[in-house]
Amino acid sequence: MAVASEVLRDLWTQAALPPEALACATLTGADPVLPSSFAVGTAAQASIAAAALAACELGHQRGAPRQRVGVDMAHASTECTGWFSLDGEVPDLWDAFSGLYRCADGHVRIHANFAHHRDGALRLLGLDPAQATRADAEAALMAWKALDFESAAAAAGLVATALRSFAQWDATPQGQAVAAQPLFTIERIGDAPPRALPPLSAGQRPLEGVRVLDLTRILAGPVGGKALAAYGADVMLVNAPHLPNIAAIAETSRGKRSVHVDLRSAGGRAAMQRLLAEAHVWIQGYRPGGLQALGYGPDTVAQQRPGIVYVSLTAYGTQGPWATRRGFDSLVQTAMGFNQAEGEAMGDGRPKPLPLQILDEATGYLIAFGAAAALRRQQREGGSWHVQVSLAQTGHWLRTLGRVPHGLRAQAPDRTPWLETSASGFGVLRSVRHSAVLERTPAGWTRPAVPPRTDAPAWT
Repeated sequence: MAVASEVLRDLWTQAALPPEALACATLTGADPVLPSSFAVGTAAQASIAAAALAACELGHQRGAPRQRVGVDMAHASTECTGWFSLDGEVPDLWDAFSGLYRCADGHVRIHANFAHHRDGALRLLGLDPAQATRADAEAALMAWKALDFESAAAAAGLVATALRSFAQWDATPQGQAVAAQPLFTIERIGDAPPRALPPLSAGQRPLEGVRVLDLTRILAGPVGGKALAAYGADVMLVNAPHLPNIAAIAETSRGKRSVHVDLRSAGGRAAMQRLLAEAHVWIQGYRPGGLQALGYGPDTVAQQRPGIVYVSLTAYGTQGPWATRRGFDSLVQTAMGFNQAEGEAMGDGRPKPLPLQILDEATGYLIAFGAAAALRRQQREGGSWHVQVSLAQTGHWLRTLGRVPHGLRAQAPDRTPWLETSASGFGVLRSVRHSAVLERTPAGWTRPAVPPRTDAPAWT
């Protein structure tokens, strides 16, 4: 099983960051923290530490002294559960039709948290969305083979995956494509002079003065933007009036402005051009090719705003036959073999999900890590930069961290010591405070979480 400090060092080395900065990191605790046979605590701790330390290293590039960063594994793992309550109630984050279903020769997992995905899956099963019950869906899926339903759902633009073992995933062309790719890439995509960020005083958070456009909705992307906000960045969450959101937006929009910009309209594109002209980072997590079709792919954005750091999030990476498929953490876990392996480790053979959406959460912190690392290179070398991450690549990385003997016997820690309460535009928010402890400039969120369209699409 991997040691968290060594995992952090490997991330740091891949991003070509100064090795001497690693002496500023203090990681405490060890797996198992949550009940899993996988090193989910190590993944949470190392990715959060990487994001926080890279932000501080960018701050050092801007003139601030280096500072120590501490991350406790139990706190980091608890933060990555994404737990929150509103006005004393814990929202139900899953639609009644989401989950694992038995079919003729195995299992499939359906993600139905968005109404159009749910209704599409029910229609594919020959059911009326207005009247169907979960029992109806269970009965209908027994007439399908798992891979047939997975393929039919993908062809219809829906989100469902068949349950596989690790061996079955590794034998697929997509499994082989993911295994051949690095965990993340940071690539120069255009020429530009260094775009000087204002110098920092010792008391300023490391990302103050950095402006981030966060065009994401589902967990990994919003977590990345939330992390950058915790380190001082001015993060603007950009939604559109016609797009739905999930309940977790109340937790993941902490620290952000929240605006509506419809890129399908002339007015929306004009507003985006004004925002882009002053932005340093662009994060997008829409379906592959979606923003490209609207004129906001990485190369186009780099031409419009030389010096930008553009971050792309996908489900299955940029290579292989699934590169254009939509996907979410729970589905990637199922397709890649984690649910099957966790069930085998439990001993009863029943498929079992991981105890948290660790692919989303760790990928989110890798977004923040990659953005900070690329910004540092922009300051030193100039250029426009493209950072690419995917849930599946994070999943492959999680496998490389090894298994945790008797990890499923662990009891989740009490979250109470790490909870904080704040007013929000959604109600009284109780949530987990950030687990990276910065020695000199404490991380945290100065803006309350607010619903989309609360703010005007302007930086000032």
